[in-house]
Amino acid sequence: MIHVRNLTKTYQELYSGDFTALDQISFDAMPGQIYGLLGPNGAGKTTALRILSTVLRPTSGTASVNGFEVSASPEIVRHQIGFVSTNTANYDRMTAWEMVQFFGRLYGMDPDHLQMRMETVFDRFQMNEIRNLLGSKMSTGMKQKVSIARAIIHDPPILIFDEATSGLDILVAREVLKTVEQLRDHGKCIIFSSHIMSEVRRLCDRVAILHRGKILAEGSIQQLVQEYEQDDLEELFYQLIRDATPEEQHGIVS
Repeated sequence: MIHVRNLTKTYQELYSGDFTALDQISFDAMPGQIYGLLGPNGAGKTTALRILSTVLRPTSGTASVNGFEVSASPEIVRHQIGFVSTNTANYDRMTAWEMVQFFGRLYGMDPDHLQMRMETVFDRFQMNEIRNLLGSKMSTGMKQKVSIARAIIHDPPILIFDEATSGLDILVAREVLKTVEQLRDHGKCIIFSSHIMSEVRRLCDRVAILHRGKILAEGSIQQLVQEYEQDDLEELFYQLIRDATPEEQHGIVS
């Protein structure tokens, strides 16, 4: 469903030379699976997701989404995915219904099919009480529901969640996680980026641990914990990141 091979993204910095945000990462994510990208801030998670969603072009390597290469077929790829983050903008002067409808039209959905699909989505996510509420009047949780609804309105086979619970209160965050689980159970392929261990433990079938653009470890959580002889995911993450970080950044002077 998603196949990434030796994906690299390098930026040219004016004064400090080239900066490599992604360094030859490779992974596969399949239908009915939640694949976690786990790493500290600046690890390269968002860069990888922006390439998969065609916002960025890779410097080298390949990424295919449902059989379509992201650089060669960006328009087709955009119809294969839905993207959700806490930074997704909502329009203050549109109602929840109008925002979701607007995105359905952008995807070129047939008007009758779009109407039926919207009724289904608003019922499924209990959004009918906010369907006529303006974006300017919505709470953070309401806005996130709208973001998810517009990401799935065209029923894409692949969904990408980029730090989708960051900054949300615990009740809203739990609703988002429940939604992600439901989408996985409906056979969607889901990429879930986070640095929150409890979310990754709860949701992810497989994970890749990123640091400074490189994948340090990849596999199921149980497999990785056993392989690296750690007690749990948090200890594994801490040890891998520490081992990959220069000593001077630990506060150690040699």
